[in-house]
This record gives sequence, C-alpha cells and structure tokens, in this order.
Amino acid sequence: MSKDISYQGLARKYRPILFEDLVGQEQVSASLQKALKSKRVAHGHILAGPRGSGKTTSARILAMGLNCESGPTPSPCGHCSQCEAVINGSNMDVIEIDAASNTGVDNMRELLERVINVPFAARRKVYIIDEVHMLSIASFNALLKTLEEPPPNVVFILATTELEKVPETVRSRCVLHAFQRLGSDDIAGRLAQVVEKEGVSFDGDKAGEIYRLIGNSVDGGMRDALVILDQVIASVSYTHLRAHETEADLVCR
Repeated sequence: MSKDISYQGLARKYRPILFEDLVGQEQVSASLQKALKSKRVAHGHILAGPRGSGKTTSARILAMGLNCESGPTPSPCGHCSQCEAVINGSNMDVIEIDAASNTGVDNMRELLERVINVPFAARRKVYIIDEVHMLSIASFNALLKTLEEPPPNVVFILATTELEKVPETVRSRCVLHAFQRLGSDDIAGRLAQVVEKEGVSFDGDKAGEIYRLIGNSVDGGMRDALVILDQVIASVSYTHLRAHETEADLVCR
C-alpha cells in the first residue's frame, strides 16, 4: 500500500524564523530587534508594504521574540514549545486573523471581548491582523477603543498592503514599519541559497539567468519568487525524468 507524500512548498519551507534571515528589510529587522532587546515593544504595530515582502513573517518572528522561553529576545530560539507553536500555527496566544474574510464589526467585537483574558500559556497575547485595511469603519472604531486603552499583556500587529486605507486614528496609535520591494539582486541571492540547500542543479550557466528572470517578474515579492522557483524546479525535474525514461525505452528496444 503506497503512502501519500506531503510536499511542502519552498515558500513555506524556507520562511525565515529569525530577523537575520529576512532579505532586504534590514531597517525593519533592526527596529524590531532593538525594541525586543530593550523590552520596550509597543502595544500596536503596523507592518505596511508590498505583498510577499515579509510582513506576516516578521509578525510571527516578533511574536516568537516576545514569547520565546529564553525571551523576550531579539533572537528567538525557534525550538522551544512557544516558538515551535508559533511556527506551526498552534500557539493559542498568537492569534492570526484574515481581515479580508472577517470584515464585520461583530467579528471584531467578538475578538476584542477575548482580549482582556490573560494569556493561556505565553508571556504575551499577540493578535496578527492581516490585510487590516479590509476592515469596515465600524470594525476600525471597535479596534481603536482597544488600541487607546490596551491590556498590558497584549500586542496588536496590523499588516497591510494599502496603508492609505487604514484610518489615521488607528495609525497614530501604532508604530509604523515600512517594508520595501526587494531588489532583483536580493531575490536572486536568496533563490541561489535555496537551490543549493535543495541540492538542485541547472545545466550550464542557466542558473544566474533563471534567478534574474524570476527576480524581474515578481515586483519585489520573495514569496512569489519562491513559488515560481518551485515550478521551475518541478519542470526541470520532470524534463530530466522524461529524458531518462526515453533512454530506457531505447535500451529496451
């Protein structure tokens, strides 16, 4: 009986778990690490920038830094029970919400009613609200009240690709971290590292050209670049497999 093989895409497999691993966002990484090192992490943060530039990843690393068993620390271990639970999405005190599918005020009120509860097992409760600009005005107003008087053990991290749609009243109560589009050289360098770790080789001098083409096609998003690289590797592997099958057929004949 054959077993199903579960394949983990490169974008998930190589998602950074340390600030040092974030590509092209040195200013944001330094700011968050400094806050953790000084134990002066604000209760509200806005991570704004293009899709695939590392916003949600940074939010998770910040959550690990706050709750790591050796923390608060700018360099979470990635191996303790708190860090592992954040990485695999099972940490009950790190709550991720997709604002695009939870836009209504009832959703936000239900969420905020639980904010006052103490953390289940972690040092801090961290709410990561992705695509926060999709919230309704009523939802923003409900969130604003909590941001004005936040419980001491709660941190809100709001991620958005459209900062201009987030009300100024909310922005003024959060620390803003601006993410940049990654340059093609940064993307190419990271893709080369991933390919090396995967043990994949491209024919001749094609590797550099492949990385450059991918970097130029993704508008500065590392996640999209890794998705395309996944497809390229699969295509190359399939081509090699078909070539070997053809050779075997010729031998049999």
